[in-house]
Amino acid sequence: MKSRTRNIFFIFGAVAVVVMLFTFDVSFVTLWNDILRAGAWIFAILGMWLILYMLNALSWRIIIKGSGSCPISFLRLLKVTVTGFALNYATPAGLMGGEPYKIMEMSPYIGGRRATSSVLLFAMMHIFSHLWFWLTGVVLYVIFMPLDVPMCILLSVILAFCIFGIYLFVKGYKNGMVVKTISLLCRIPFLKRGARKFADEHSEDFEKIDSQISELQSQNTKSFYASFFLEYIGRFLQAFEIYFMLQIFMDNQGGAHAYLESVLILAFTSLFANLLFFMPLQLGGREGGFAMSTANMGMTSDIGMFISIICRVRELFWTSIGLLLMKVGNNKKLSLIHI
Repeated sequence: MKSRTRNIFFIFGAVAVVVMLFTFDVSFVTLWNDILRAGAWIFAILGMWLILYMLNALSWRIIIKGSGSCPISFLRLLKVTVTGFALNYATPAGLMGGEPYKIMEMSPYIGGRRATSSVLLFAMMHIFSHLWFWLTGVVLYVIFMPLDVPMCILLSVILAFCIFGIYLFVKGYKNGMVVKTISLLCRIPFLKRGARKFADEHSEDFEKIDSQISELQSQNTKSFYASFFLEYIGRFLQAFEIYFMLQIFMDNQGGAHAYLESVLILAFTSLFANLLFFMPLQLGGREGGFAMSTANMGMTSDIGMFISIICRVRELFWTSIGLLLMKVGNNKKLSLIHI
């Protein structure tokens, strides 16, 4: 990637970090007090996310190797993964920042088509694992939590949404999604002229990318399920972030039930936040999701507010790290060293 293009991504992300700093719903005094209250747990949370990013990078690496060799070191993939997620946090519609960045970073190593198909497959796998995680949350809630009529209605809606989403993704994996997506864009007013021109110029590339997407599911099933397993397990690992914070309010006595509550809080909060995908940094969606989820678990509003604040601190930390990584380790020779 050219340095000028990389600098544009960096400036965009840096502006988002500044926005994040000034969009906390609490004073800096309250923010600092909550960080002090978290104590050593905040280091556990930050370290846990490093493990989560490593799982993401490994999942992506499996996808890349599913269509050929992977001439890039794992550390390079981890670097691009962290930066990609950092840009996604900062971008309206989520995938508009991180995915183009990852494609441009990977193209010099594996070619434009493979880079595009691998990034699209990884993004699809990430969303696919979330759908299954939300579906799992519904099942766990029905089994372990008390139910009333409003909750039954809500769970039914979520269940239908997840099943429909999984159905669409399964079809997308089997047949590819790029050509159909471009065809849809060609029907949208104000976009159809540019989309049609773009589609005509790159129709062969789109068909090849769709072919690579379908091949992973049909011909490289081990790679497909290994990548999915890592992404799905990652959701349950992420629940430990909430579990660690609940320990503060439970005097470190929280056990299996506290972890179950953490999984349910994460499932419903992430669903609510992702429905507001068009919001940069998911501003408001994450906080609202934590408030509703913790209240539904019989917890006080203070707990929901505390969790949302610490999550914002973690996002700010790793977004900053991701942006800094964008400026280092860009020597192609070093990137080919396998560690």
